[in-house]
Amino acid sequence: MRRFLSFLMCLTLLPVVAMLPRAEAQDSSNRGPVRAQQQSNSSSEFRVVPPALQSTTPRDEPDDEVPTAEFHMARMVYADGGARSRGRFGMRRGWWAIDYPQAETHLIGGIRRLTNINSSDDSHHIQLMNDAIFDHPWLFAQQIGQGGWSPSDEEAARLREYLLKGGFLVIDDFHGQREWPTLVNAMQKVLPNYTIVDLTTADEVFHVLYDLDTLTQIPGERHLYRAGDGSIQAQLEGPQRWSGIYDEEGRLIVAINFNMDMGDAWEHADDPYYPEPMTALAYRFGVNYLIYAMTH
Repeated sequence: MRRFLSFLMCLTLLPVVAMLPRAEAQDSSNRGPVRAQQQSNSSSEFRVVPPALQSTTPRDEPDDEVPTAEFHMARMVYADGGARSRGRFGMRRGWWAIDYPQAETHLIGGIRRLTNINSSDDSHHIQLMNDAIFDHPWLFAQQIGQGGWSPSDEEAARLREYLLKGGFLVIDDFHGQREWPTLVNAMQKVLPNYTIVDLTTADEVFHVLYDLDTLTQIPGERHLYRAGDGSIQAQLEGPQRWSGIYDEEGRLIVAINFNMDMGDAWEHADDPYYPEPMTALAYRFGVNYLIYAMTH
């Protein structure tokens, strides 16, 4: 009988013990995701905080760049004129951070609904010279035209190494004939012996999960207007151009969305003004990009 009572007491205490890591995780949430933290005593034991207990609050600058899931989205941080021309971002964020964090919030939610890929709650913001870039197979770059992206020789060499070792770069949300040369000049430094080609519906990336037999131009929210008949129409800065760069083995390593704004379609997924069919397509293109990157 005494052993039975002791057993019952242990069962009673288990929920209390299980709650202790939760309290500690909440206390440390302002420091970003915590995966394993050493105890303060001399036992050198580690406690693991499950992703469900980690903070999901988006951060301007994630302070830990080690992936916390099978897929941890990464934004490419580049030097730009953001502090001058986009004062609302202050000195910490520039054009590279456009659409953050809503684009990530909705895209990651879509990935979780539509696939079995274990995904993090937020993105990491990574400069090209940071070794953490090699821990992230999918890199997202936005507004390279407005930001005037011009990688240094060292940055170009690092991005080249990343791409040729298996990385995948998506370039989105740049527009007009004045911004296309920004891409060309940057890619000539990054991949001088490779050619930018136009993609068609025959390319594998558009069929790796969803069969996307029509390459529809996806507008940004700013391109929309309400026509006289009450319908929502779009006026962009030129025709769409789905482009990319392949390596010697026929693997797509750079996907280019020109005169399109897929990030806006993710960002405004819950905005009744933004057309739902465009968001649905943007999810499918994004998921195809991701699965292609993780399987090639």
